[in-house]
Amino acid sequence: MKDSLPAFENYKIRRIYDADKEVWYFSIIDIIQILLGHEDYQASRNYWKVLKNRLNKEGSETVTKCNQLKLAAEDGKMRMTDVADPETLLRIYSFDSGYILKTIISFLKFHLHFYY
Repeated sequence: MKDSLPAFENYKIRRIYDADKEVWYFSIIDIIQILLGHEDYQASRNYWKVLKNRLNKEGSETVTKCNQLKLAAEDGKMRMTDVADPETLLRIYSFDSGYILKTIISFLKFHLHFYY
């Protein structure tokens, strides 16, 4: 796997590429931070925790498709982080408002244009 740190609307997005599966995995919390415009990383983390619990209670299989992989944190340490592929990201955010869904689609089109 390889990783790099692209920017979208001045936010950094942690991601990692699995060459065997030919799939990019993106940090869910980083995407939430962009979508909701949170300046505070902790607010995005809390939002994901609540959303993940709500999806689990509803019996959504989407959360089970999320993985945890080690990505570099702001302090430079490798930490386990919830990640998802583009398809799973779209499913997660389809549970939220239309604005958020439009933003994630815009992000994915912008980002994936350079890699596919």
